[in-house]
Amino acid sequence: MNEHHIHHPNGHVGQVDGLVVPRFADLTTFARLPRRSDVERHDVAVVGVPFDAGTTYRPGARFGPSAIREASRLLRPYNPALDVAPFEVAQVVDAGDIACNPFDIPAAMDQIQAGVASLTTGGRPLVVLGGDHTVALPVLRALHAHHGPVSLIHFDAHLDTWDTYFAAPYTHGTPFRRASEEGLLRKDRSVHVGIRGSLYDRHDLIDDAELGFTIVHCRDVDRLGVDGVLERVLDRVGDAPVYVSVDIDVLDPAFAPATGTPEAGGLTSRELLAILRGLQPLRIVGADVVEVSPAYDHAEVTAVAAANLAYEFVTLMAQASAS
Repeated sequence: MNEHHIHHPNGHVGQVDGLVVPRFADLTTFARLPRRSDVERHDVAVVGVPFDAGTTYRPGARFGPSAIREASRLLRPYNPALDVAPFEVAQVVDAGDIACNPFDIPAAMDQIQAGVASLTTGGRPLVVLGGDHTVALPVLRALHAHHGPVSLIHFDAHLDTWDTYFAAPYTHGTPFRRASEEGLLRKDRSVHVGIRGSLYDRHDLIDDAELGFTIVHCRDVDRLGVDGVLERVLDRVGDAPVYVSVDIDVLDPAFAPATGTPEAGGLTSRELLAILRGLQPLRIVGADVVEVSPAYDHAEVTAVAAANLAYEFVTLMAQASAS
């Protein structure tokens, strides 16, 4: 552990002090936090899953965790939007990456599930940096052991409830169909937000509804606004434990060009941050930010957005763990 980490009176170890060590210096952990091995215990973990073998178009999300960490160097210790210093009220750590097989998808999912299980003992929450959206399925499997079926708030341009691609059942377009089939989700308490773009068939929407999802389409955001979207999401989810999954392509390509399947007409980063902050009343047991493919990025635009989204999740989880 760097001697310049901030040590809080309650014993929590925070960031490397940005007023002592420049943000562009030293090791790159998420938000310059201590590694899991640097502290005796943790309340919230951030973990990378550098896996993209489930990608159907642009590859490269295996490099997402490292890009998000690099962009997170700019994050500071106080979140004014939520009025909390997350690294002071909770022990937050960077748990490194879960090493997973790049050629065997089922084997990789087993490794991801085991890695997540080791970080969430006792029901501790975590934030996953992907990786492609395939990784959400093994994460949900691991969380199910602690929480049973959870509600899902899924931010994405795409439904990700298709059945197979080229006869493959586990890809980044199928995780929530599999999760619904396996009983990992509360079918009456799950919602997609930001869906847009072309589909294969009208029955894609019918199948999705039969799996138990409701949709806030991206075109609804103009009519409802952030507050209206939040009202619909909170009413849908209720008081169940919640998993929040953010495919970075829910943002318009103007705000997140570096992703595998970009779609025009998405959310702004400001809108998405505002919606995430409005989830404060919920019991969030896990979250992910996936599908950042940095080879397509410009000036780290996508990575910066992803790092800030992850920061909001960490803040919400730290605040909840301290209450």
